[in-house]
Amino acid sequence: MPKLSALLIVFNERKHLPEAIDTVAFADEIIVVDSYSTDGTFEFLQNDRRVQVFQKKFEDYASQRNYALSLVSNRWVLFLDADERIPDMLRKEIEHTLTLQQPKAAYFFYRQFMFCGKPLRFSGLQSDKIYRLFQKDKATYIPSKLVHENLEVNGESGILKHKLLHYFYDDYDTYKGKMIAYGRLKGKELFLKGKRYFVLKHYLKPLYKFLTHYIIRLGILDGKKGWIISKLNALSVVVRYKELKRLRSAAPE
Repeated sequence: MPKLSALLIVFNERKHLPEAIDTVAFADEIIVVDSYSTDGTFEFLQNDRRVQVFQKKFEDYASQRNYALSLVSNRWVLFLDADERIPDMLRKEIEHTLTLQQPKAAYFFYRQFMFCGKPLRFSGLQSDKIYRLFQKDKATYIPSKLVHENLEVNGESGILKHKLLHYFYDDYDTYKGKMIAYGRLKGKELFLKGKRYFVLKHYLKPLYKFLTHYIIRLGILDGKKGWIISKLNALSVVVRYKELKRLRSAAPE
């Protein structure tokens, strides 16, 4: 079977790392890029002989992932977040995919979102899929996408059948902090693209985001969980346009 490199980029993920590393232990090498964590993440990784750990100051997600890609020694790459887990059936499907005579250049994984350890059924996340397995020489992360980074694939893509588990929500404050950070990066991304700030967008886009997740994508059926997720997704959009406004105001004419 072709050799596989597992990659993670992390910051202050000490709590998640033991299970995260275990879930990719079937890979031939595990490379982790740490953004100078302060919670013992780096020290933990240094003591795990299965792992090669590097440190790089965080600038944005795309550059961090592309740096991690530059470190791998194998053609096949499995990229995972520290809060994601690979169930046994998905692991077997990954291993089978690597043995195909004519594999695709990259593969999407569907994700099952876990809210405080329990499945989240709706809230706009039920059809989520993301690139996680690909051939290194046929894919790269688009530098202009600073957050929710996009993989540019040179070739055909496939979709694996079994779902990846995503433990994306541990507590309110942690998730709120993530959404605020995403919003700021997205605002910077819009600024670098030359987008202008409009007051109407600042107020209407968050409302649209909330209604999309809570009503159209059935977050209401997730009860309190759906309300929280929809609200914090809308907050991220508020922060996005607040950051765009700040950057536009500070920029020279």
